[in-house]
Amino acid sequence: MRCSRGSNCDISPANLLKIIFFANTDWYLYNFRLALAKYLRQQRLEVVMLSPVGPYGELLRAEGFRWIGLDMNRRSLNPGRELALVRRIAAVYAAEKPDIVHHFTIKCVVYGSLIARWLGIRNRVNAVTGLGYVFSADGFRARLLRPVVRRLIRAALSGEGSCLILQNKDDVAAFVATHLAGKDRTHLIMGSGVDTTLFRPRDGERQASPVMRVLLASRLLWDKGIREYIEAAGLLRAEGLAVEFLLAGSPDPGNPASVPTSQVAKWQKAGSVTYLGHVSDMPRLLREIDVAVLPSYREGVPRSLLEAAACALPIVTTDVPGCREVVSHGVNGLLVPPRDAKALAAAIRSLYEAPAERLRMGRAAREIAVSNFDQTIVFEKTLGVYRELLTAAL
Repeated sequence: MRCSRGSNCDISPANLLKIIFFANTDWYLYNFRLALAKYLRQQRLEVVMLSPVGPYGELLRAEGFRWIGLDMNRRSLNPGRELALVRRIAAVYAAEKPDIVHHFTIKCVVYGSLIARWLGIRNRVNAVTGLGYVFSADGFRARLLRPVVRRLIRAALSGEGSCLILQNKDDVAAFVATHLAGKDRTHLIMGSGVDTTLFRPRDGERQASPVMRVLLASRLLWDKGIREYIEAAGLLRAEGLAVEFLLAGSPDPGNPASVPTSQVAKWQKAGSVTYLGHVSDMPRLLREIDVAVLPSYREGVPRSLLEAAACALPIVTTDVPGCREVVSHGVNGLLVPPRDAKALAAAIRSLYEAPAERLRMGRAAREIAVSNFDQTIVFEKTLGVYRELLTAAL
């Protein structure tokens, strides 16, 4: 590595640095971090992918990356199983000897960072993409785990060579105020970015259609506001409005907040929503709808809203951390209170009644997506974090 004190570290072909990406699903790595990995490869860095075993691992390999699968249960609290997992991660880190480890999501941040510190891997990047189930849910299990997880996060984020990447200002303020991370080690990078050349408006001006098509695209989790979305659909259907409600995404059995497939089937049978399941061609789907909706309880920065904005769609979402990073009320969409189906229905109704406003907000959404959330912005900021860590290590 060619670096000099006080200068940016030279990440160049001669240096051939190795980075491990560690996430709690191969789906996450493929859908949210593959583009970043490709960018880093173009910068002549080696990226090794690490995650629980799943169907997307082979897709990562097909893209030319080494992927290592783990026997990892995201919901497990079994001490024996977790100890075996820790030993497996430690073996991978010891064998690979990475220059940088980059962890995504809470469990990977905690396990990966503590193991890396133990092995003497100095450069540890921890990306917390939203606070997740333990911090957003009100159930007994979440409340029981919350103080334990806080202590583990604090330990994981401490020590020289550690830095934290958060996606919205509210999370930055919360982590600093609760002393989970120091302000000097915390970086704000808003989301994983969006490819604004792939996600783009339909050709020609978007025209108002007789039926307004509304889409919620997300993992099927209760804390994405799916219950409120279904209730809002029922309210507007009872009014006889020509609105079609679409739901795209798959359940997430590894998350305690996952919506059962049996419940989705009931909604589909009752005509409450048109369920599309997993959609592989999201750019095409987004160009066929009129309004994007995400009534989430809390986010990092939701990728689905960035994709919708890039496709020039007006957005209805909740006034919560992460979502309000994307939407300015009345500019490129509407913000409503969380857990309020009536307010959600009212916002969707207002867009139904104002086609010209939908078009205006959609154009503004596209401009904001290109200016603030294009993936190249995220790539360059992330590479800047790596350089900063490597320079400080001298």
